[in-house]
Amino acid sequence: MAKLDKKTYEAEIERLHKELVRLQLWLKESGHRVVVLFEGRDGAGKGGVIKRITERVSPRVFRVVALPAPSERERTQLYFQRYFAHLPAGGEIVIFDRSWYNRAGVEHVMGFCSDDEYQRFLGGCPQVEAAIIGSGVQLIKYWLEVSPDEQTRRLRDRIEDPRKVWKLSPMDVESHSRWDDYTRARDAMFAATDTVISPWHVVPSDDKRKARLNCISHLLSLIPYEEVREAKVKLPKRKLGSYVPADHPFRYVPDRWAEG
Repeated sequence: MAKLDKKTYEAEIERLHKELVRLQLWLKESGHRVVVLFEGRDGAGKGGVIKRITERVSPRVFRVVALPAPSERERTQLYFQRYFAHLPAGGEIVIFDRSWYNRAGVEHVMGFCSDDEYQRFLGGCPQVEAAIIGSGVQLIKYWLEVSPDEQTRRLRDRIEDPRKVWKLSPMDVESHSRWDDYTRARDAMFAATDTVISPWHVVPSDDKRKARLNCISHLLSLIPYEEVREAKVKLPKRKLGSYVPADHPFRYVPDRWAEG
């Protein structure tokens, strides 16, 4: 299947960015609260989708949460506790770049949690999510699905491109060799947590451009936002007086691309 051309993509992403700004205005006006979870294999394109969602809106309204490995103290807390601290206040949308589903994926596959902890997570997660939704928070879950060949291509690209090498972690390398283990974990996670009130939405992501457009369009379709009319801003005239700027020896950054 042919990949989406750049011209079409850029026109559509511009249109969707305008809609995301409209959504932002409505969120601030309505006080609506939204949580969006992004999960998927390493190299599936989660970061790219999140970047396109947030690049034209306010980080104070669209908050991205990407938590590091838990500290020693956090390991002794209720598992969901450190995620609850980041849930949205009124007028916010919180985007989790990986979430509490770490326990169903990397923690389980790599042996970072016990089997009892894993089973208790799968059994209790639907109840926790039902409580979050019951409190008035809209919860939206996305799984980005990448093929084995495309994942290999992207991970190799990270190895070879100095601009992307920071994206490659030891877990990424290990996940490449354990495709079947992660597939079993995904299937068990879906079986336990793909519920009527909190369903998973799967985004095929071999074509990054299509994945971004499809995901953002779908996200916008799920949130009941409306047009918020704001007064047209008029730029006031600049008031110029008799003040003479100080004769300070400013240290200007060198212009390395100056003509001549």
